[in-house]
Amino acid sequence: MSTIMNVSKVARCAVRCHNLPVLDFLAPAFITVQSKHIPHRAIKRSCMSTSATKKSNVRESASELPLDTLQITQRNTLTEDQKRFLDSALRVNQAGELAAVLIYAAQTPPIVQSHPHLRPLMKHMYDQEAGHLQIFNELLAKHRIRPTAMYPVWKAAATVLGWSTAVMGREAAMACTEAVETEIGTHYNDQVRVLLEWVQMMEERGDPVGEDIAELVKNLRRIRDEELEHLDHAVENHAKQARPYELLTNIIRGGCRTAIWISERV
Repeated sequence: MSTIMNVSKVARCAVRCHNLPVLDFLAPAFITVQSKHIPHRAIKRSCMSTSATKKSNVRESASELPLDTLQITQRNTLTEDQKRFLDSALRVNQAGELAAVLIYAAQTPPIVQSHPHLRPLMKHMYDQEAGHLQIFNELLAKHRIRPTAMYPVWKAAATVLGWSTAVMGREAAMACTEAVETEIGTHYNDQVRVLLEWVQMMEERGDPVGEDIAELVKNLRRIRDEELEHLDHAVENHAKQARPYELLTNIIRGGCRTAIWISERV
């Protein structure tokens, strides 16, 4: 009878740990255990009482989070509006970097074939975009944020855009890069401004700035600067000589703004 009661108690612990809500970005899911005043040691004892075959069901608990992480995330819990902003921002960023990787991948073969001297530049820009995509893939996985539901559509659209502008010539391909990077650079700059406002408010309240926020600001600034570097490369390689330049860049920039708006919501 005692064994049955112990197993029941462990099962209830596992259910509580498994069903805790996810607090996106700064606050890990299991911070809510602390906020309900359940003693830290009690959680640890209850979870450790399970048998070896049951340990995987209760492994995730507040006892496994470093103490400094618990303190930072508890004091800097974001509001619901801030969590929604970060969810949508990271979702859009990941989708945008995926599109950029596919655009450069589709542009490179035709461009390099007609302009072999551009091979190092195309590879440089592609490699940077691939690095950006990896960062946002990791952030979405870490904070359990779903990618946009438009993923398949953006993949197809980016590939078609990259290939078609490259076939039109180097100037059109570079005009495409100029248009895309103009919108993306502005988008990242807006995000950096919002996050810096949050940091300022935290400092004014005397709260420590969480490592996640500080690291995100650092990454966004670097990525923004690299995107604007791509824009400069495009202009240097005769983007403005594309015909029809105004029509082409306006269509692409409008498409980027539409894709950002949709990805923020879907």
